Amino acid sequence: MVEWFTVVQVAVAVIAGLFCIALGLGGKLPNDWTIGATAVVFALLLGQVVVSLIAPLVGNVATGSVLEFWTYLISAVLLPPLAVFWALIERNRWSNVILGVVCLSAAVMVWRMNEIWFVQIG
Repeated sequence: MVEWFTVVQVAVAVIAGLFCIALGLGGKLPNDWTIGATAVVFALLLGQVVVSLIAPLVGNVATGSVLEFWTYLISAVLLPPLAVFWALIERNRWSNVILGVVCLSAAVMVWRMNEIWFVQIG
């Protein structure tokens, strides 16, 4: 994990999540903006996978459970594509809410991964 990248990921995921939820509760159907916002969150998560593979090789090792970290990361990476798939199949306003909840979930999971990487001992 890289701290500034974590902050960027959390900020983007929260903004995307609130945006999608607001549009969904406003009655809007999934569109390029909401699916695109979720895709940006997904792209940042893929970037985190790359960072997580390289970081230990250059001396930035996790202080917590590596298994727990990777479980969070793999779960977080799987959620956005599944939510987008849902939004493309079930085109109603609640699909936007689901996209938003997935983005907010990704923000929480990234923050937890940051804690596992930097804060925990053992």
